[in-house]
Amino acid sequence: MRVLMLGWEFPPYHHGGLGVASLGLAQALVEQDVEVIFVLPKKLDISHDSIKLVFANVPNVKIKSVDTALTPYLVSHEYARLRSLTGSLVYGGSLFEEMARYAELIGDIAREEEFDVIHAHDWLSYLAGIEAKHVSGKPLILHVHATSFDQSGRGPVNPQQYEVERHAMNIADVVVTVSEFTKDTIVNHYGVDPRKVQVVHNGIETASLDDREDDLFALKASGKKIVLYHGRLTIQKGPDYFIRAAKRVLEYNPNVLFIISGEGDMEHQIIRLAAELGISEHVLFAGALWDEERDRMYRAADLYVMPSVSEPFGLTPLEALIKGDTPVIISKQSGVSEVLKHALTVDFWDIDEMANKIIAVLGNGALSKELSTNGRKEAFGITWHKAASKVVEIYNDIVNFFKK
Repeated sequence: MRVLMLGWEFPPYHHGGLGVASLGLAQALVEQDVEVIFVLPKKLDISHDSIKLVFANVPNVKIKSVDTALTPYLVSHEYARLRSLTGSLVYGGSLFEEMARYAELIGDIAREEEFDVIHAHDWLSYLAGIEAKHVSGKPLILHVHATSFDQSGRGPVNPQQYEVERHAMNIADVVVTVSEFTKDTIVNHYGVDPRKVQVVHNGIETASLDDREDDLFALKASGKKIVLYHGRLTIQKGPDYFIRAAKRVLEYNPNVLFIISGEGDMEHQIIRLAAELGISEHVLFAGALWDEERDRMYRAADLYVMPSVSEPFGLTPLEALIKGDTPVIISKQSGVSEVLKHALTVDFWDIDEMANKIIAVLGNGALSKELSTNGRKEAFGITWHKAASKVVEIYNDIVNFFKK
């Protein structure tokens, strides 16, 4: 089986969970004898047009790069700013023109490469997937990691983005979602036949870590409790609810440090909110932490909180359990809550309940131990191997159907 996989971020060059998911799934597919050609949009400073993914140690994943200005988590106004900075007349005049240009370039690759199925990750790749299907006649699978409804925090959506999503989902042969939560969104808001939608929960990398100490452990030794938020600082992820819950916790227990790891369009707003609530000295903004720095932060934390407003899946609670042996609180509005049962759940908007559960975990060693021990065992069973096995079944079913 040979797959043309379309995406727009891949470790180590990634800004969020999509890149982590793309890598995890690609590695697991390769282990199940699937050959993956992963196509990424690249800027003009990329000179090569085909490289092996040496840095991720996936010898059978071939990276193809094309020259576009698409970058992770791009929206229209940010694209306009990026294009003005480059001064390039090569890139499309708008984000959607650039997506169409990217699709044309993918069409050229689809003519050159031999493959059995097209697998497009997230909405910036959807038009490219449609073009590859048109050129090759091969079946198209769309992998939905998030929708415009998630990105807007369930508020008003970008009508152009919504139309791209709706159009692509109806053309695709199969739509894969990362949770039942996302499948419900697809069916109810995009009018997609539920029989066409397959749920494949994400997995998690389960490699062990060393036990190196971190400076934060000195704070813990002095009795300070550490509560961690790790994610993009956007409306979808709910960092403002995290800060408001922190205020409630500190009114009860001032010996708690809240660490925020991430960056995004709400960063300055969250910093101002902490100041307005008078808790700045109890909140540490650590920037966007990745890899070893992130894992040390997980280990240092006494509790991880994911307060997402709309989270199609949510890999970070699984990372916290596996990388840090850290108990987690997750929002009920998340896909990971479907598979992770040894976690406390809360509605993202209920900051009083969120604060109560934070206080309970920090103050009850037995509860904390139960959540971390059983949650970690559960997380180890949520693997990319299982996810890839389901995806391979989908590949085989759709390819065999097309052969009839």
